[in-house]
Amino acid sequence: MDRLHASLTHNFGPIIMEALRDPDVIEIMVNPDQTLWIEKLGQDMALRGKLAPAQSRLIISLVASALETTVTADRPIVEGELPLDGSRFEGLMPPIVSGPSFTIRKRASRVFTLDDYVASGILSLSASVILAKAIEARRNILVVGGTGSGKTTFVNAIIDGISRRCPGDRLIVIEDTTELQSASDNTVFMRCSDGVPIQRLVKVSMRYRPTRILVGEVRDGSALDLLKAWNTGHPGGVATVHAGSAAAGLLRLEQLIAEATLVPMPALIAEAVDMICFIERAPGGRRVSDIATIKGFDPVTHTYDLEHLC
Repeated sequence: MDRLHASLTHNFGPIIMEALRDPDVIEIMVNPDQTLWIEKLGQDMALRGKLAPAQSRLIISLVASALETTVTADRPIVEGELPLDGSRFEGLMPPIVSGPSFTIRKRASRVFTLDDYVASGILSLSASVILAKAIEARRNILVVGGTGSGKTTFVNAIIDGISRRCPGDRLIVIEDTTELQSASDNTVFMRCSDGVPIQRLVKVSMRYRPTRILVGEVRDGSALDLLKAWNTGHPGGVATVHAGSAAAGLLRLEQLIAEATLVPMPALIAEAVDMICFIERAPGGRRVSDIATIKGFDPVTHTYDLEHLC
């Protein structure tokens, strides 16, 4: 493994290695044309140079080897944790792309706090106060955003807020990739696998004496089990979904619940989800552009009554 680490370090080169060590870097991307892009918290993606195709190809092959798999024309996708630091690695090879390409979604070396978000202009001061009160009141928070919008990093900031304001809480954290972090002494991390899906872990967590249940990303019928858990004595949870607005996040929950049951559950959604935070990419970087609470659901118009707080 030491030789593998040394080879990866050498082939990444100084720019990527510096980015991996920089706590402000969120994502590293190499496109099929071999351009290297790096994104930092609160900033747009920046072009930082180019890699040689052979260099990118070798990096992907080395990561595949560390993950005990191979990359071929028939199996051109490599995904898993980067052996250097546990960051999320996604590599693609021809023929599905014109040239070797990969992205590294960094596992945060430090957690950005809500105060950091305010200082960087991603979150307004008034919004941070609203979130702090929601954390202390054990509101269930749904973080919504598109791919690469920064949902996971923002959830880590919320978890940090939980750890600071409610240090006695027992947290059950469920995810498919090791990305979430908790400074709370009483935290249990559960990681799903092909044989043990998130839905199963949500049910297991109910027997683990949780104060709060947190899920990195809800992407299937496990949404139903999570909302039931939140609604039956385990408030104060946090989860993320992919969607383009706060309202669209609730519709996305409806779609996910439909994978588990044919019975629509909008009333459960309105009752279980207390607050929605929408984070997006904007000119100049990410920003939390909407925080809303759910006041109810109108079955006639099939719309959720949202109060937008900021």
